[in-house]
Amino acid sequence: MRMRRSIAVLAGTAALVTVCGCSVQAPDTDGGARSPVPADVGGTASGRASASAPARTTTDDRPGAAATSAPTPAVLWSRGDAGRAVRELQARLRQVAWLFEGPTGTYGERTEQAVKGFQGKRGLPATGRTDAVTWQRLLGMTHEPGEWELYPMGGRPAAAPDPRCLSGRVLCIDKTSRTLRWMVDGRTRTTVSVRFGSQYTPTREGVFHVYWKSRDHVSTLYHSPMPYAMFFSGGQAVHYSSDFAARGYAGASHGCVNVRDETAIASLFAQVRNGDKVVVSW
Repeated sequence: MRMRRSIAVLAGTAALVTVCGCSVQAPDTDGGARSPVPADVGGTASGRASASAPARTTTDDRPGAAATSAPTPAVLWSRGDAGRAVRELQARLRQVAWLFEGPTGTYGERTEQAVKGFQGKRGLPATGRTDAVTWQRLLGMTHEPGEWELYPMGGRPAAAPDPRCLSGRVLCIDKTSRTLRWMVDGRTRTTVSVRFGSQYTPTREGVFHVYWKSRDHVSTLYHSPMPYAMFFSGGQAVHYSSDFAARGYAGASHGCVNVRDETAIASLFAQVRNGDKVVVSW
């Protein structure tokens, strides 16, 4: 009597790690790779995983018998998806130099090509879709992104203004939320994302006043352009930075407060007067 043997193969479900927390006290508060949590089933534009029932592989020694296809990993995200989970995927791809644009939270062509390259380099099917196996491999090679890796171009909500900002005309600058509020008599007129000096050239904290404005200033020390400069402490000023506009928080200033929105700072420069208060705080 002929013997038949069958092997059931179960597909593993995916792991989805989400980042929580809106307030950061340091630029990078990264931990090690996290243990993933199960993803929802059913793909949507919000970045939830989609999965199908695992295929069954059967080996049959009867003449003409054919084996069914091997199981495929669940697809977590693919082109067109969006959400914070996609933003984390993009941040991790940046860590391993497969993606160079800042995380956008939208799974577009560049993300698809980055995933495809990552998969091909590691002998995985180069589909451009992030499946469970690809995600696990990426988790093992990267660290949990900090808040400013997820939002390298700014865009986080401003923190509550320092009490010293609640009277008069004030450039209220917060290092925690990396924002600058232009406030008049306790009311916020404008809010912009800002960048500060590095640990070696830190932006000073305290209460200052604008003592000089220079529309087309060029640094005499670093020979770099500082348009719309509003000096408040020695050589430190609030000014537009093309480097910040291009690289986001991947770079730092030499102590100045950089603004990446040229239109916004041009408007701000026209409103601020010499003598207006500047408050820089954590």
